[in-house]
Amino acid sequence: MISIAYSPCPNDTFLFYHLVRDKSQNQEVKEELWDVENLNEFAKLGKYPVTKISFAAYFSVIDKYILLETGSALGRGCGPLVVRKKGNKTELKEGSSILVPGQLTTANLLLSLYTNGTQVSKPLRYDKVIPSLLSGEADLGVIIHEERFTYEARGLEKVIDLGEWWETYTGSPIPLGAIAIRRDIPKEDAFLFQDRLRDSLKMAYTEPKEMFDYIRENSQNKEDAVIRSHIDLYVNEYTKALGNEGHKAISSLYERAIAAGFLPKEKNGYPLFLGERN
Repeated sequence: MISIAYSPCPNDTFLFYHLVRDKSQNQEVKEELWDVENLNEFAKLGKYPVTKISFAAYFSVIDKYILLETGSALGRGCGPLVVRKKGNKTELKEGSSILVPGQLTTANLLLSLYTNGTQVSKPLRYDKVIPSLLSGEADLGVIIHEERFTYEARGLEKVIDLGEWWETYTGSPIPLGAIAIRRDIPKEDAFLFQDRLRDSLKMAYTEPKEMFDYIRENSQNKEDAVIRSHIDLYVNEYTKALGNEGHKAISSLYERAIAAGFLPKEKNGYPLFLGERN
């Protein structure tokens, strides 16, 4: 039995559905679903052999985990958004207080790179950010996941697209989250799991009704159109295989975070990627 942990977001449940239900393998899989910031915290302890993780958190635990080539959320036009309630004229500036979906999230790392670390980040679970902005408890917030498809209809407006800023600044797609496996797992077993995950993703495109029911059951937003938009945006060619461009984008984020002083230098030197089987 191997325990794996991932988020209830549609891109993750789409990715893992067939793997966790595959009874043809000798090794059974047990899944646990948690908010991404919980997963980031668990990764610091090395709790799960396989876990979804924000890239920002992964960079702090590279002595414990290594990235799989399959399963990443990485792309263009999919980055975190800084938003505010319509009619609120608050701008993001030095010293701004802003809600973020977790201190260890890539969203918070991108925000820190954008502001040179001058913002005051207030962590809050991602699905609580919009309600807090609408109630007036906060003026600015960073939204992720399916919230980017609903924020305008709910009465908010975009201040800054952090993904767009990153793409313009670096020319690279934006790395958001990935699937990592513990370094104490034998390499051959890690490659076997990577192969199984890739097969699970291929099978997901057959879209059996039971799979979509599972995705909807776990999604914060139950609207089919929002769920499909989420999957279409966050599951792409980089999810299938990172490739050279994916490696370059992730390495760039890692190096820039270290250079800016947001990550410890002492863990630099560990290989970031499992790679492909020879």
